[in-house]
This record gives sequence, C-alpha cells and structure tokens, in this order.
Amino acid sequence: MSALAVWGVVLASLGCVLIRPWGMREWVPALAGAVLLVLSGALPPRAALAAMGQGGDVYLFLTGMMLLAELAADQGVFTWAAGLVARAADGSALRLFVLIYAMAVMVTVFLSNDATAVVFTPAVAAMAGAVRAANRLPYLLICAFVANAASFVLPISNPANLVVFGAALPDLRHWLGAFGLASVAAIAVTFLALWFTQRDGLRQRFAVPEAVAPLSRGGKLTLAGLGGMAGLLLTASGLGWRLGLPTLCAGLGTAALVALFTRQPVWRLAREMSWGVLPLVAGLFVMVGALDRLGLAGRLGQWVAHAPGGGFWAVGLGLAGLSNLVNNLPTGLLAGHALGQAGTAVTGAALIGVDLGPNLSITGSLATLLWLTALRKHGLSVSAWRFLRLGTVVMPPALLAALAALWLAG
Repeated sequence: MSALAVWGVVLASLGCVLIRPWGMREWVPALAGAVLLVLSGALPPRAALAAMGQGGDVYLFLTGMMLLAELAADQGVFTWAAGLVARAADGSALRLFVLIYAMAVMVTVFLSNDATAVVFTPAVAAMAGAVRAANRLPYLLICAFVANAASFVLPISNPANLVVFGAALPDLRHWLGAFGLASVAAIAVTFLALWFTQRDGLRQRFAVPEAVAPLSRGGKLTLAGLGGMAGLLLTASGLGWRLGLPTLCAGLGTAALVALFTRQPVWRLAREMSWGVLPLVAGLFVMVGALDRLGLAGRLGQWVAHAPGGGFWAVGLGLAGLSNLVNNLPTGLLAGHALGQAGTAVTGAALIGVDLGPNLSITGSLATLLWLTALRKHGLSVSAWRFLRLGTVVMPPALLAALAALWLAG
C-alpha cells in the first residue's frame, strides 16, 4: 500500500469515528481501519500486534477505571455526591458551575482525565438532575474540557504524560516546577472561556434538594476504594511504576470487598461497562504504527531540529493540531519516538500540545470519547460540529497561555 493510501485509510477511519455514520460506535471504524492496514500489507501482523501491545497499560487502566465507575453508580455514590453538591450550591446556577469545575479539577489531577470522563460525568449528570436543571449540558461540558485542561498538573493526571516522556519522566518536584504555572494558566483560561460561552444558562435559579440520604455500606466501601486508588496512583507515579495494573487491582479489590460485605454479586457490572473503548484504543495504536512505519516520527524529529527557536512553539502548536487528527494517545506515542533527543523545554511543549490541544475537537482525546459514551447512557449527545464551535473558543487561548507560562518557567 502506498503512503498516500495509508494516510487515506487513517483519515477515513478517523472521519468515521468523528461522524459515526449510520449510528455506528466509534470503535467500529477504528478497528476496521486497523484491519484493512494489516490485510493490505501496510503493517505486518507481527508489527500490528506490537503496536497494540504498546497500549497494554492503557487497557488495564481503563478497565479498572470503568469498573470503579460502574460500581460507584451501582452503590449510590454518585447520587450521594450529587445531593451534597446540589445543596451546597443553594439554588445558584453559577455556584453549582464553580463547584463542579473545582471537583472536576481535583478528580483529573489525582485520578486522571479518563476518570473525569468515566467516573465524574455520571456524577455531574446526577447533580444536574438533583436540582432539576432544564439544561444539563453546561455542567457536563466541564467534564470534557477540564479532563484535558488539568491533565498535566501531575504525571498521573493523564496516561499520555507517561507516553510522551517515557523513561525520562521528571520527578515530582521538577514536574511541578516546569508545569505548575502552565497548569494554572490552562485551568483558569478554560474556566473563563467556558463561563463566557455558557453564561446565558447560568442565570436561572435551581431547586434546593432535601436532606441527603447517607451512603450505604457498599457506597462507603466504594468511596474508600476511589480514595485508595488515588493514593495508590500517586505512590506508583512517585516510584516510576506503570499505572495500569495498580488501577485494575484497585477496581477488582474494591468490587470484591463490596461483594463480600454486601453479599451482592458485582459481576453483573461487566455488562454495563463500555468495552468498545478497548478496541478503539487498539485500532488507534495500529494506525499510528502504520504511519510510523512510513517514517513519520523521523520526519517529525528532523522538522523539530530545524524549526526556529528550537521548535518550542512549532511543536506545541503542531502536536495540538495533530492530536485532533489522530487522537492524542497515538500522537503522544509518536512524539515520544520523535523527540527522544530533544530538549526538556521542547518535550514539555509537546506534552501541553498533546494534553490540552484535544479540547478543540470531539475526537482529540480518549477522555472526550469516553465522555461521549457516558453522555449517551444519560440520553444526551453532542455533535462533532457543536463541540468544534465551542472548542475554537475554549482551546486556543488556553493553549497559548499554557505554552507562554511554560516558556516563562523554562
């Protein structure tokens, strides 16, 4: 298969992921594109398996996170948290917006952006329902945009962080020194842009829920499991471990404890989990493997080497755009290969482009695709065009502010 044909298959597959023709799930065109590349000889079967294997840690991470999300919903943790936040808002739509935004930042920072999409989105839907909001979308949009805007506060805040830096991941002190100011800038500018675009929907008064029912025993165990997972991931990150297996163990361990103490079988939760995200990720990695086989990573590295100013701005802006074309996880993997010999500042710019750039389009990040899946479970949907129109207002100023802050910290 020619290079042009490979690019055609990749772009056509990603286009179908974006527009979902005939209502097909996102994983179908991603997997179909990967299979077509293998059958056509663009990527040998052994190389395709190796490309899928690069996402092994991500598969484990997502499985553990989805299990905890379903368990939290089943044990009433979301309903309980929704009641507390709704009462704290005291009928103010703007106060509810600020509270949800702050919670989304905390979940993203300590549990990763995928947790914000998978775990926190159902909680926000429950919160909006608890106050009988006529329009729940302004609050649910927070989950999508914060999942990317706050995803480089800590190394564990986004699996893509580990992919971009690889074995050269800075320790926590150096990480905060490099990305602390940039993270604050991204979070603050994203908040202002979201508030500005959604301000008309934040002028109504909401109902104040009655007293919140206490958590059940299973709910308390699930909540403890979520807290334990946050501590486990921080520890794993500090020790330089991969995050997939600890996350899966936390999910399985919490589910086992709930089953033991409540005598309720939790295996039924497997039917509710969004398993399609796993073949979606696998398909994306195979497609990037085919592009890498064409020498894309090497060309990207040469381009950076000859870019003005060491390529700082070119890399940050360029990878932000590329992430919206081929998704940020494969882009991060490609950047990790291409920038292995680049300076720390350039790699930092690449990280911000990979993490924050996907706030432009609905296919930019895995977290946004997971967010879409969570929305559909609550009977809601956001079109690609609507998200793009909002993303053009929210993402560019936040990206420029974060890159400028990184440059100043530099």
